[in-house]
Formats: sequence, C-alpha cells, structure tokens
Amino acid sequence: MAEPSEQGTRRTTATGPGRILVAVYGIFALAATSRAAVQISTKWHEAPLAYTLSALAAVIYIVATVALARRGEGSFRLAVAAIGIELLGVLVVGTLSVFDQEAFPDATVWSGYGEGYLFIPLVLPVIGLLWLRRTARR
Repeated sequence: MAEPSEQGTRRTTATGPGRILVAVYGIFALAATSRAAVQISTKWHEAPLAYTLSALAAVIYIVATVALARRGEGSFRLAVAAIGIELLGVLVVGTLSVFDQEAFPDATVWSGYGEGYLFIPLVLPVIGLLWLRRTARR
C-alpha cells in the first residue's frame, strides 16, 4: 500500500514487471557477493583492483534490489542513484577492461561489459532506469 501522501502519484517499482526486475537484481546481488567473497578470501593478491570492483558491484546490486523492492520517494531516489552508478560502473570498467587488460588480470562482474554474465550487467541498468522512469510520478 502506498503511503498516504504518495497514493495515486507513484506506482510501486516492485509490481508487475518490476517484480522480475527485483528478482534479477536479487540474483545478481547474490552472485556478485558470492564471487567477491570467494575472490577476496582466496586470491586477493592476484588482482586486488578487480576483486574490489566485484565487491563494489555486489554492494550496488544489494542497494538497488532493496531500493527497488521498497516504496517511497527515498527508495525511488536511492534506486535511481544505485542503478545510475551501476550503469556508469559497467561502462567504465567494461571499457577499461577491454583497453587495459593488464589492469584486470582477473574478471569482475562488469569486465568486458559483463560478458561473463551474458552482457546482462550492461542491459540490466538500462532496463532498470527505463522502469524507474515509467513508475515515476505522473
């Protein structure tokens, strides 16, 4: 149920197709967190930058999942910020990993624009931002 001040002005981001979006973000949050935990705990010395970026991606996916699942203006703004940072991260890390492979001796979630995850990390924030735009105040 929407808060009284928001009733009728904003649809929740976690209804209809938004539920699928929240589920996909949740899966990526779990996958990125697991990947980062294993990388950091077992082979940190091999590629600390890549593993730090994997951990950052995990945090961003967790924040985006929670923000998309909750109601309210604050959660909406947090989702926009998290997904915007995610898109920027995918583009920057993807580009750097393609042009400076020595800086990334091991892959991150966002390396090669998410090629290790079927490019879903590149497409997901675009879909997320489009969904947020659709559910914005009318």
